[in-house]
Amino acid sequence: MPKAIRIHQQGGPEVMKWEDVQVGDPGPGEARVRHKACGLNFLDVYQRSGLYKLALPSGMGNEGGGVVEAVGAGVTHVKAGDRVAYSGGAPGAYSETRVMPADRLVPLPEAISFETGAAMMLKGLTAQYLLKQTYKVRAGETVLWHAAAGGVGLIACQWLKALGVTVIGTAGSPEKCALAKAHGADHCIDYRKENFVERVKALTGGKGVPVVYDSVGKDTFMGSLDCLQPRGLMVSFGNASGAVPPVELVVLSQKGSLYVTRPTLVTYTAKRDDLVAGAKDLFDVVSSGKVKIEINHRYALKDAAQAHRDLEGRKTTGSTILTP
Repeated sequence: MPKAIRIHQQGGPEVMKWEDVQVGDPGPGEARVRHKACGLNFLDVYQRSGLYKLALPSGMGNEGGGVVEAVGAGVTHVKAGDRVAYSGGAPGAYSETRVMPADRLVPLPEAISFETGAAMMLKGLTAQYLLKQTYKVRAGETVLWHAAAGGVGLIACQWLKALGVTVIGTAGSPEKCALAKAHGADHCIDYRKENFVERVKALTGGKGVPVVYDSVGKDTFMGSLDCLQPRGLMVSFGNASGAVPPVELVVLSQKGSLYVTRPTLVTYTAKRDDLVAGAKDLFDVVSSGKVKIEINHRYALKDAAQAHRDLEGRKTTGSTILTP
């Protein structure tokens, strides 16, 4: 019988259990996928911990790569034997085999491995919509990217560099700053030793930046507002340090008529056409070599709890995969 990581309550990494699961045949609009690799993301931590509520019991994991074993009625865009990757839908990627909505699957080019596909779908599609849709970056601009040595950060730094954008990154150690700079960041601020607001102002001649991309949350939100130019955009897309506390809207006017958005990948890929277009853009930039997916950590799927501990303990950089 196939196995999967399941949770019956939300809490610490210990709530994840390696269990036998029943996996039947796909129904209409569904496909059964045998995973070759699964991705690890902070979204998984939010869902496990209770920051994001789940209907329990629940599977875990939000991205994977594998082979289609069977499809249900009405499914025409994939077939048995196809190499596929995905991000989104109900949690359940931490599994050997699963049945899932087929419209979330995209064909994986032969040039891209299952591991790379699993490591990049959520993070890469996140970078794609942030850079190309939430705020359309332009060559010659300067942006601030927090957690530049993280999974999304390393992809974004490379992509921004390919687009001709100057990148100011932040990270929590000299080693992580060096990693971010090796992947395209022009500057990297060690926020444990430096005041990132002061450094951004110094690096921009006091002007600030038109956009800040912030997945850290509570610890960086207010400082990020102070890094923006008048009418700049604060893009808050994660909560690694905790949820952002309530903010009085008048603060945005006082700091320069600022804009704030809290986007999610789910919204930007809700329509299949948008998912397919984003995935094509991602596959093209990876296949071109302009963006390389760094898989720096690998764990057996049954050891997902330890992978979560290391991710939350800031012990990981780049992408992490779990293998069944």
